[in-house]
Amino acid sequence: MSNHSFSVVLSKGLCGKNLTRWCDHISNIPEVGVSVADMPKISRGSDRKAEGKKAKGGKVEEGGKFVDLPGATMGNVVVRFPPEASGYLHIGHAKAALLNQYYQQSFKGKFVMRFDDTNPAKENVEFEKIILEDVKLLNIEHDIFSFTSNHFPAIQGYAEELINKGLAYVDDTEPLAMKEEREKRQDSVHRNNSVAQNMEKWNAMKAGTDYGKKCCLRAKMDMQSDNGCLRDPAIYRCKDEPHPRHGDKYKVYPTYDFACPIVDSVEGVTHALRTTEYNDRDPQYYWFIDQLGLRRPFVYAYSRLNLTHTVLSKRKLAWFVEEGLVSGWDDPRFPTVRGILRRGLTVEALRQFIILQGSADL
Repeated sequence: MSNHSFSVVLSKGLCGKNLTRWCDHISNIPEVGVSVADMPKISRGSDRKAEGKKAKGGKVEEGGKFVDLPGATMGNVVVRFPPEASGYLHIGHAKAALLNQYYQQSFKGKFVMRFDDTNPAKENVEFEKIILEDVKLLNIEHDIFSFTSNHFPAIQGYAEELINKGLAYVDDTEPLAMKEEREKRQDSVHRNNSVAQNMEKWNAMKAGTDYGKKCCLRAKMDMQSDNGCLRDPAIYRCKDEPHPRHGDKYKVYPTYDFACPIVDSVEGVTHALRTTEYNDRDPQYYWFIDQLGLRRPFVYAYSRLNLTHTVLSKRKLAWFVEEGLVSGWDDPRFPTVRGILRRGLTVEALRQFIILQGSADL
């Protein structure tokens, strides 16, 4: 509901005694009157037409600024929402899901619902069910449903392609030492190993041998880059634990940064929306795409949603649940989708809140 509409409802005495009394109290505070007078006309809601903006096709859209998606054509836009099944969806996830839905509906395109299950340690089948229920609560319908692990054979094939091209190498450097080398922009002693040596070590990783478990597969990018994400990032790690969907079939798992561009391209995603925290990883995303000769999706960054007086970290939220300090993940004090709705916010109000922010990257 806009400020103008609310003012009309308030003037007709339809807001209830308590809310009306509170509004009267606030409006009679001199400082509030001064602040409202100094606000731009659009913020006061006095010019209803100024709030909207003309969209393609002559439709008036209310809310924040939504950027035009490069190369987007009606009926051909494919977006995706790829959560990790390690907790309940919170309002930050809701923003990602609803922004993707906005573009999908605006261009009459397709919405891909994909679980990022590249880390068996974090993947939880129960959370998958809960997330699907949360997405349903948000009135979001997907056109395509998938798991990143559906593409594990292809992703492994692409990793081996990089090895054979001399663009990836197996490294057994200790994690802390590797971190220090990357900070100092110092090459690993294994960086220039032969393809044959790397394939031998890679096979040890896939077999899950004692030696293989000490190794990781790194992309050979640019160790002198000012962008730390390009300093030979790890793209595969050994994890000797069963996967919820594939059991003990795999001993090596791709990182999200390696799997994501591959799966986006293979699944036909045209526009990948990511928060600005991924900006430094965009060159990495396109490096994988270009070196493997894959179709290029367009990556667009939008601002991450930050709220005060609460936490959005799944790890921290889980602590509250595990310590019994809240009634559960749907506690009305929680910023989870279920908590917010249980507190009384409607799905439409949440959607309008997201739309009012737009997709600006500020």
